[in-house]
Amino acid sequence: MTVTTRITGTGSYLPPRRVTNQELVADLASRGIESSHEWIVERTGIHARHFAAPDVAASDLAVPAARAAIEAAGLQPADIDLLIVATSTPDMVFPATAAIVQHKLGMAGCPVFDMQAVCSGFIYGLTVADAMIRAGNARRALVIGAEVFSRLLDFNDRTTCVLFGDGAGAVVLEASEEPGILATDLHADGKHVGILCVPGHVSGGQVLGDPLLKMDGQAVFKLAVGVLEKSARAVLDKAGMQETDIDWLIPHQANIRIMQGTARKLHLPPEKLVVTVHDHGNTSAASIPLALDHAVRAGQVKPGQTLLLEGVGGGFTWGAVLLKM
Repeated sequence: MTVTTRITGTGSYLPPRRVTNQELVADLASRGIESSHEWIVERTGIHARHFAAPDVAASDLAVPAARAAIEAAGLQPADIDLLIVATSTPDMVFPATAAIVQHKLGMAGCPVFDMQAVCSGFIYGLTVADAMIRAGNARRALVIGAEVFSRLLDFNDRTTCVLFGDGAGAVVLEASEEPGILATDLHADGKHVGILCVPGHVSGGQVLGDPLLKMDGQAVFKLAVGVLEKSARAVLDKAGMQETDIDWLIPHQANIRIMQGTARKLHLPPEKLVVTVHDHGNTSAASIPLALDHAVRAGQVKPGQTLLLEGVGGGFTWGAVLLKM
């Protein structure tokens, strides 16, 4: 029997506070910085994003998303035997946020760890979970993307502070004899570290360097569209499939122009593109599972359909997963 892995449940959670472009523009104006709703929408497609309260950590967002995914799979937390949390905004330096989530879910005993690949983190986590299940080291994995990116933003920089939001998304992945994950593809190129990073770190109880997000938007855009197309074609080739076999493209929700550019390169019509960036902003590792859960619960994504998930993020990291629901 050939063991494959299938997504059997999805879940997501957004913090209650929804911050519109108008609210953000007003805050920027109070700092003497000019912007507008129209300027933000034209360049990014974003209309709003959600920000967590100051006392809310990534694990607090991850837990309700995880519970929703576990319930959708018809399981209990104790049924999970592998937990991966993709995040760039962990609760602590250590232990892993995954350990904190494990405790909050009332689980114990199974291996847990964080995945740090920034906006590609969920794709990396899904790929690792798939490999561990295929190798017989787990049967039911919970993969979560959870971020509080609002903590990293420089609200004096209008080019970056309008882009990001907070949230969490989760999936349950189970061993199966039915087709599920068909192919995966992961890459990184560390020479591009400087175009998207948070260069600060903690030493001796002090923050050294700059602890706020820095991005060269034009460089990221140029690199992202090219590598996403290559990774998409790689998983299609590995699975022996064509662009026409894709029912839904669910990319990292970073920028509507990057997303639409990738769809065009794959000759996919706009109606095959799942879009949540307008209401979520860029939630980094949480964006793909958030968009997936939204599409599943809205009745867009249906059992048996073929999905292409792909992400690109700081590092520079990128990758894709082709799967059947």
